[in-house]
Amino acid sequence: MSNRTTSRVLAAATALLALGAAAGCSTSAGGADPQRVDVVAAFYPLQFLAERIGGDAVRVTNLAKPGAEPHDLELNPSQVGQVSEAELIVYLKGFQPAVDDAVAQNGGDRAFDVTSVQPLLDATAGGHNHEGEEEHAEEGAAKDPHVWLDPTRLAGIGDQLAQRLGKADAKHAADYNARAAALRADLTALDGEFKNGLATCQRREIVTSHAAFGYLADRYQLDQVGITGLSPDVEPSPQRLAHAIEEAKEHHATTIFFETLVSPKVAETIAGQVGAKTAVLDPIEGLAAGSDGDYLSVMRTNLRTLQTALSCS
Repeated sequence: MSNRTTSRVLAAATALLALGAAAGCSTSAGGADPQRVDVVAAFYPLQFLAERIGGDAVRVTNLAKPGAEPHDLELNPSQVGQVSEAELIVYLKGFQPAVDDAVAQNGGDRAFDVTSVQPLLDATAGGHNHEGEEEHAEEGAAKDPHVWLDPTRLAGIGDQLAQRLGKADAKHAADYNARAAALRADLTALDGEFKNGLATCQRREIVTSHAAFGYLADRYQLDQVGITGLSPDVEPSPQRLAHAIEEAKEHHATTIFFETLVSPKVAETIAGQVGAKTAVLDPIEGLAAGSDGDYLSVMRTNLRTLQTALSCS
């Protein structure tokens, strides 16, 4: 065999191996299941919706891992493959830039952007607008992505997700609609618990290290005082910290809230200055690693935490 022939054989063998490897990656990444609709959810609340509404007719993959902060998610090649092979991609445009990029490149008409169902509130809605703070000037025009913290808005997204699943899998359309209706009933009950539980409170201000609770504040007539704005990993400036301390004193805040996936350092600093305690208020961007809870149980824990902190009767 000549050197040229040998080279061709080697090249062909290498190409076949590469194809086999690519096929293997493709199978593990997308996990295409002919019996179920392959759904990729960008982060936990969307996974919760897809699993509740899809039931055993879907296979749901969450791009954000438990215990990880989902804002700054980076996708590995396997996850990009999952996006490109999914039959439905459920995401929230503007929340995770890496997911937005993957959807723009590979999503096509398989992408379901939940903001198309529920337009987002301005970042300052349902809370204080800290005007005149230069480092947060852009945030005044930003949108708050945490739409799932209003159960009624989440129910509306669920109804539309059922419609999209029905288009992808017509034979189970009635089942998707039925499960969305059952989920809506659960979310309506949760909404009633929040309305009743927060109806009569001595205080209505919630001082939070991460301004993620605008929808909850808007729905239940609370006043959010956010310390670091929308980005949970941004260190507040000394001026903003001083301003938050003054506001906490002004509102006689007895509790400064921080969240599960972020350091409590800022909340502890303010609490020490105003003689308050700290408590966890969970924006449910993701479940803690090893958690056996779900959206409904974590929201009910939030409600109990708020009732205690705001002295609700």
